[in-house]
Amino acid sequence: MDVRLLGCVEMHTSAGKVSLHTSVRRFLASLAWRPGGFVPDEVMIERQWATDIPQHPRQALYTYAARLRRALDGDGSHPRNLTLVRRRGGYLLDVEKDSVDLHRFRDLSRLAKCAAHQGDNTMALRLFDDALALWRGEPLSDLNTDWAEATRISIQREHRAVMVGRAEAGLRGGLHEEYLPDLYQLSADHPEDERVAGFLMLSLYRSGRQDEALSCFTHIRSRLVRKLGDEPGTTLQNLYSQILRRDPGLNHTQGLPVAH
Repeated sequence: MDVRLLGCVEMHTSAGKVSLHTSVRRFLASLAWRPGGFVPDEVMIERQWATDIPQHPRQALYTYAARLRRALDGDGSHPRNLTLVRRRGGYLLDVEKDSVDLHRFRDLSRLAKCAAHQGDNTMALRLFDDALALWRGEPLSDLNTDWAEATRISIQREHRAVMVGRAEAGLRGGLHEEYLPDLYQLSADHPEDERVAGFLMLSLYRSGRQDEALSCFTHIRSRLVRKLGDEPGTTLQNLYSQILRRDPGLNHTQGLPVAH
């Protein structure tokens, strides 16, 4: 079984994609968030509705569980699939973590960070790319509950960290121009992120675009002063000074002068 949360919520079996009603997809997503973990009825109810809770919410959960089991069983010609387990007071999705794309993404991201820490930028980039390839759009994009929205924000932060980590590995590997489009997008999405700004400035400088690198600093400084009433941090200011005087040390691919 393959459960997908990094986009619309989907379930795939050996026979292909399984059609599920929105309520059942919410039910599935709530369990797939922690595969193998017990989720009490009270938590399931909160994730399913938050407001406008039906008169008999536990009965509704039971109905969703029955529908999901039927979907897992396919045409009913095989023994009952015990992947979905009911225990006293709650439910459990008894599958391996790698059956859920979110957890494959997390595992690949963790391996990529380990490779980067060990200085193997080529492997790190490959693993980061494999992790990002699992994304099909906005996570849980077809669910609109409060829980789904909070979860979506949490997962998107993880996505951002991977994008930044990949850009850093690219810079360490000397791939300055290749990752400029990603850094420009990250900078546009997170205009007050000094780490992203630093990577973009360094990438531009190493690509022979000193004026644009200096301009990046001017933009983020102006934004921080206007919105927060504060100057950029010491690390970013030092990087600006290094770029301004064309410090030869900035041409080294190791030891990025950007705060983490």
